[in-house]
Order: sequence, then structure tokens, then C-alpha cells
Amino acid sequence: MTGSTRGPNDPRRRERILDAALDVVAEHGAIKVTFRRIAEAAGVPLGSLTYYFDDMQHLLTAAFTRLAETVSTRYGALLEAARTRQEAEEAVVEIICGKVWGTDRNLLLSYELYAFATRHPEVRAVMRSWMRASRSSLARHFDPLTARALDALVEGFSIHNSVDPRPTDREEVAAVVRAVVGAGV
Repeated sequence: MTGSTRGPNDPRRRERILDAALDVVAEHGAIKVTFRRIAEAAGVPLGSLTYYFDDMQHLLTAAFTRLAETVSTRYGALLEAARTRQEAEEAVVEIICGKVWGTDRNLLLSYELYAFATRHPEVRAVMRSWMRASRSSLARHFDPLTARALDALVEGFSIHNSVDPRPTDREEVAAVVRAVVGAGV
């Protein structure tokens, strides 16, 4: 059959593998991830993983990249929708207090990403890209230093609130965001 182009039987298989990898990381931690666990979670043959990914590091890098892009898209959409500086401040509060970034699963996965990147320097590029995207979204409304401070505030409050028995409430977070923005860091 000349001229015939055969497409993949399962065009979403790679994405399912990446989603399953994140699920396995969330359940077991990056250190305990195996091809077998991911294949089972994705419902694909074990050989499919090596078809798409040379090794575990490439697979986890792609999975963490998918996480970063997904969260950055939601994060950016909130800030892009803001038409005024006050709306942008409210968007930052929503990012911190809502479930855009700070879901239990996303926080757990981000902890795993930080730890994995610490031990695998080439994965730091994923984190740097995520930080650039976050700061770029914030820079639509704030000067670069304030955007950097707000980005750190988003992560810091999210991390602290995930473990604090009395998380900082929305009104308190809004007051701190206003203080950072008003100070023109």
C-alpha cells in the first residue's frame, strides 16, 4: 500500500501515560515510580512507555512539564481576564486561596518536582519555565520586582496553608497582596 499513512491506534496514549505518571508520583512519590506502575495506571502495555520515553527521567520531565503547563495556563487565564489592577490583585488572591494552583494534588506534585529537580539539574529547566510563565502573567499588571514577590507569595502561602492548622484566610491573604502591591516592592 503505497502512499498510505497509518496514524497511531491510540492518539492520546502519550498524554494518558503522562497523566498516569503524575497520578503515580502523587500516590507513591517520584522516587518510587516505575514503568510498570505507570503502565498499569495508564492501562497501556509496558512497552508503550519505552516507545515514547527513553528512560524514567525523560518520562518524569515530560510529566512535570505537563503539570507546569496546565497550572500555568489556569494561572495565566485568571490574570489575563483581569482588566484593572484591583482585579489583578483579586486574581492573585484567587490563585492563592482557590484551587487554581493550590489543590492538594498540585501541591504534592510541586513538592515532588522541587525534590526531583534538586537531584536532577536538567529538570530545573521545567521549574524555571514555570516561574517565567507565572511572572510573565503577573507582569501584565505589576512591575517585574512586584511580580516576582507576588509569585513567591503565591507559592509561599500555598505551601504554608497546606500544612498550617489555621491557614491564612482569604481576607488576610488579600491584605498581604495589597501590602506587597502597594509597597511597590
